[in-house]
Amino acid sequence: MNQISRIINRVLILAIVCVAALFTASATGQDIKATLFKDADTAMKAANAVHADVLSPQNFGEAMKRYRKAESDLQKGEELEDIRRNLSEAVAYFNKAIEATRLADVTFPNAMKARRDALATDAPRHSAKLWKEAEEKFNDAAGQLEDGDLNDARKKAGEAEKRYRQAELDAIKANYLDPTRALLKTADDMDVKDRAPRTLQLAQQLVKQAEKELNENRYDTDVARGLAMQANYQAKHAIYLSKAIKQMKDKDMSWEDLMLASEQPLIRIAETSSLVPAFDSGTDQTTNQIVAAITTNQEQVRHLSQEVSAYRTDAQLKEARIAEMEKQFGSQAQETSALSQQIANQAKARAIFAKLENSFSPAEAQVLREEDDIILRLSGLTFPSGKSTIEPQAFALLTKVRDAIKAFPEATVTVLGNTDSYGGDAQNLQLSTERAEAVKQYLLANTTLSATRIDVVGYGESKPIATNETATGRAANRRVEVVIHPWAAVKMIGRVD
Repeated sequence: MNQISRIINRVLILAIVCVAALFTASATGQDIKATLFKDADTAMKAANAVHADVLSPQNFGEAMKRYRKAESDLQKGEELEDIRRNLSEAVAYFNKAIEATRLADVTFPNAMKARRDALATDAPRHSAKLWKEAEEKFNDAAGQLEDGDLNDARKKAGEAEKRYRQAELDAIKANYLDPTRALLKTADDMDVKDRAPRTLQLAQQLVKQAEKELNENRYDTDVARGLAMQANYQAKHAIYLSKAIKQMKDKDMSWEDLMLASEQPLIRIAETSSLVPAFDSGTDQTTNQIVAAITTNQEQVRHLSQEVSAYRTDAQLKEARIAEMEKQFGSQAQETSALSQQIANQAKARAIFAKLENSFSPAEAQVLREEDDIILRLSGLTFPSGKSTIEPQAFALLTKVRDAIKAFPEATVTVLGNTDSYGGDAQNLQLSTERAEAVKQYLLANTTLSATRIDVVGYGESKPIATNETATGRAANRRVEVVIHPWAAVKMIGRVD
């Protein structure tokens, strides 16, 4: 019996060893793949983030072909040299695809925005045929852009834009207007008009306005979409208010009960922000304190995020410099190198960036940093409606912008114009370009920069930084940004020639 037990124990031990060996081999294989594919995975993630599969299908397709070949070769146990070569080529194609998306961003921004708007309304489901046609035209445009045929690319993009807008129109009706009409019918059945008449009437008016906009401005659906969404919301709001008012009446609640209940959400928010709520003179004081606390926190988060990005770049450069010096070890090390210069530039840029942040008030501009570039988002620069004239009250702000550019003698500059979504796409694109051009001309007249070192790009309504559904959001989207590329070697945004 003891002999049998010993045999069983040995078998169990052998089984455990085999399982452990298999697990270890599997883990090792995963580690090898993670190490080999690290750069390619990073490049693929970056390409996917900018939708390179859509905007640069040829380059992205070539990259994926080589990536999958490397995966297949790894599984088959092929030569590491071949795997590394395929991965290196995949990275190169991913990077080419990313660069091509930047060109597409500038070449047909209206088509790209129309595509995003159509996606936002679930057009692929509600208008499948038109969506498919639009995608085919857009893919053709992207392919022709990759081949360098700008004219045909723009033509195809224009055809795609029309189909995207029609698909969006169908989707808006299916997504918002049809459900809203159903909600309004439900509201009638529930006698909502007796308890929440003003909100219900607002919903009904918004539906009519949305229908009118859709019929009269079929290629500018931004206003119609916003109205339709508001109508849907207000219809739901009216039904909710009706139910809540009915419950209050059933419970015989007093006005005092209602006002005390309305203070509770503000109390919860204030306490979360370590504020002491006070309502002895109304809700304004506590509301303003909460808004100020949120604004301060947002600014701190933005600042810390930029610092983290800058330190990460600095660390990467220093790691590369260490590797460079290790290769030079044993021979006479070079006193300067490209990496050394980059590290020095980073330190200089950080110092100047800190100074620039303090030179603009929040009402004048946000100072942002994106890799080496410094972005001045000119919140204090406004234009008359529909015009590109720089008014005298903007001169002081633009003088500060001039001084910021002077801090980098080798700099090139890109001026970016943006609008909100109200108005036609083509008109907005032209207006944004004209406003950026006006800022460029001011800078040329007040700096020693040559015209070849200041680029202009108008994005129209295609680059929102806030919602276009509110007046505050639209005001934030109507902006000009001055991007300072501190070192002359940096390629300017938007060059397509």
